[in-house]
Amino acid sequence: MKHKEYALNRLRGMGDEVLEKILEEEVPSIKIPSRGTGNIIYNEDKRYFELGDRKGTRSLGNVKQIKKMAQMMCVGNFCKELVNIQKTATMREMYYVSEGWDVGFDNQQESNNITEDIEVTLGVSRENLGLLPEEDGAAVYGDITLRDDDVEFNALKMGKSGYSIPPTVDDVEFVDSGVERIIAVETMGMFHRMVQEKAYDRFNTLIVGLKGQAARATRRFIRRASDELNVPVYICNDGDPWGFHIGMVIISGSAKLAHVNHDLATPDAKFLGVTASDITNYDLPTDKLKDIDVARLKELSADPRYRGEFWQTEIKKMLKLGKKAEQQSFSKYGLEYIVDEYFPAKIGAIEGQPLE
Repeated sequence: MKHKEYALNRLRGMGDEVLEKILEEEVPSIKIPSRGTGNIIYNEDKRYFELGDRKGTRSLGNVKQIKKMAQMMCVGNFCKELVNIQKTATMREMYYVSEGWDVGFDNQQESNNITEDIEVTLGVSRENLGLLPEEDGAAVYGDITLRDDDVEFNALKMGKSGYSIPPTVDDVEFVDSGVERIIAVETMGMFHRMVQEKAYDRFNTLIVGLKGQAARATRRFIRRASDELNVPVYICNDGDPWGFHIGMVIISGSAKLAHVNHDLATPDAKFLGVTASDITNYDLPTDKLKDIDVARLKELSADPRYRGEFWQTEIKKMLKLGKKAEQQSFSKYGLEYIVDEYFPAKIGAIEGQPLE
């Protein structure tokens, strides 16, 4: 539970720093790294967004900052109590708890912003501070043995819907695994198709159903699995700008979460498809790109995360085609086709050997 001990030490340190200033009859202040767009930098070497060196100061000497400073102390104290008693609360629950504080929040967004201030100031994720989002993590199916709260289990034994990743994913221990790769898919429909076709057994694969844009816990799980199991990660989403971006957030993180991308991004993950090349190579059923799709593709083309030749080529091809395709479009050739033919061909080409 090292991350919990670290969180407690950081929380105590923040409080001690303020108290020390008060006892010395000095004005307490806290340095907070800026999360503004001007301080969000794409690190070409690390291949994800991170925060720059710019910091702001929140001080009790500034009348306009007194309330926010007090809110930070209240949230910090609330988190310290949660970690101490080994409990968690959702962000929404904390918002309602704050109704009993003298410096409560006007709305949920204000509460979220203060929580992010603490995250970035302490260098500790909100999950390790005991604060959880409302959304569930992904579903996982495959030969991996995990331990969560002293309970050990294998994800193959959790039913066909798989194991649901908890928000407190850093509390989960990876005990053992027989998987050789991870395949993350955008839709639960594709997740269930892969389970039914026994892709987990045929390819020694851990299947991750993303449920659309991957939750923080899902991204953290994928990153940990990639590092700790030392296996490659592949992503298969819908062939449109939104599917591209869901994949890229797993690979290189998001600008909004630049302060935690070092724990969430998996830069070595590979996007399998659906690509524009797949649409033509497999003669897939398509829909016409809408104006909003075209605009989004052009935005992606200018995004530093998509500078590589692969992405630039696929974006240009899709714009030229004027078409997009869903994961399920491979069903044109039969329900089993994507597992029988597509995955073996695409992954085999990357790994340099047939995937049986």
